[in-house]
Amino acid sequence: MSDESSGERSADDPSDAAVVNAAAEAAEGVVFKHYDQSTVTDLDVTVTFEEGVLDVDVYLNVPDDADPDPDAVAREAAETAGEAVDRLFAE
Repeated sequence: MSDESSGERSADDPSDAAVVNAAAEAAEGVVFKHYDQSTVTDLDVTVTFEEGVLDVDVYLNVPDDADPDPDAVAREAAETAGEAVDRLFAE
């Protein structure tokens, strides 16, 4: 799942590292809101932020009978990561 955002940057904007950390933490928070940590067999959240473009990829592996749908959770995680970055820039 991927979520991309872009925009102009100013000197007051957060650092690239702060953007990446905020996005990754938000995405992981969504996953662990829906699943116990022991249910998640693999989770990979990859976040890049280059030239004002945010890219978030969430790979989630849970047992086949896990609820809710892991694809929906991965989508929500990527979207929430983008929203967290938007809030960071709004501060």
